[in-house]
Amino acid sequence: MLKPEVLRNRKDFSALYNKGKSVGERCLVLVYRKNGLSYNRRAFLASKKIGTAVDRNKARRLLRESFRSLDKNLKSGYDLLFIARKTIIHLKCRDVERAMESALKKGRIKEGEE
Repeated sequence: MLKPEVLRNRKDFSALYNKGKSVGERCLVLVYRKNGLSYNRRAFLASKKIGTAVDRNKARRLLRESFRSLDKNLKSGYDLLFIARKTIIHLKCRDVERAMESALKKGRIKEGEE
């Protein structure tokens, strides 16, 4: 059974790219949009610009692990797309987590931010 909180459909990605807002950080880009649901949906991308398949998988793992600790402090009802930049490969998980937290604060998605 598929998890409902993971973005998969082409129309969802298209709507996110076309109507969503973006926030850039040193090692990632956050694209977000309200989805009208009671929960957040998310996706993690690493393009071929990142490097080999090993590097892309590492980048996605870093993004997923960094998001795991921040997930409980987010407002609900958003589609979130995290896109890795090439600089993510040489960073530690804590550095990626800080960048992700900063992007979520800029987008006013973190709980307690107005």
